Amino acid sequence: MIGQWLAILALTLVSFAIAAFYLRMPKQGFAVFGAALLLGLVGYTWAGSPGQRGSPKQPETQVEAQSGEEMVEARRALFDPSQAKPDYLTLSDGFARRGKFDQAAALLRKGLRENPNHLEGWLALGMALTGHAEGFVTPAANYAYGKAREIDPSNPGPDFFLGTSLLQTGQIVAARDIWGRLLENSPDDAPWKEEIENRVARLDQMIANAPMLQ
Repeated sequence: MIGQWLAILALTLVSFAIAAFYLRMPKQGFAVFGAALLLGLVGYTWAGSPGQRGSPKQPETQVEAQSGEEMVEARRALFDPSQAKPDYLTLSDGFARRGKFDQAAALLRKGLRENPNHLEGWLALGMALTGHAEGFVTPAANYAYGKAREIDPSNPGPDFFLGTSLLQTGQIVAARDIWGRLLENSPDDAPWKEEIENRVARLDQMIANAPMLQ
């Protein structure tokens, strides 16, 4: 296991060296490129299983179940826990918790045809479609987030989770723009505003130090 981690670290250092010296990346970009590599390594330690043997199916299922569980809980934290959930959303969450995002999305689509103004349902659909696409925001997911935002512009969920997905897939400027919009639309006393301000400030600094992002 230690040997595998050393190999991962060595590959990270080699990648940085190639970009910095062979490809002659500008010095201003060293910080953001190094941060991107570090985020990738941290993401791998969280989502991957470098210490396990090459058995793709079982570890993959475990990772998806964990990320699905966290995804559902993060969304539910935005809503009143005492308010009853419709059956289709409860069933969909069960699939999402196990990483079965395609089945979750299918249930949500069916439920939303009968409940087209259900904010949490549209938000759950956007997140399920993004999870099914391994973190990438598909046009269908973007549409679902847009519907949720249209139903309740004051709810931070659509822009927060959309920005998070964009950032995780390397779309730094797009994520900053989405979170910037969230800040503009948030009241001064919004409990999430300080956190989003800090995130936007960090992205602004990263963009300022990386000419290739401007």
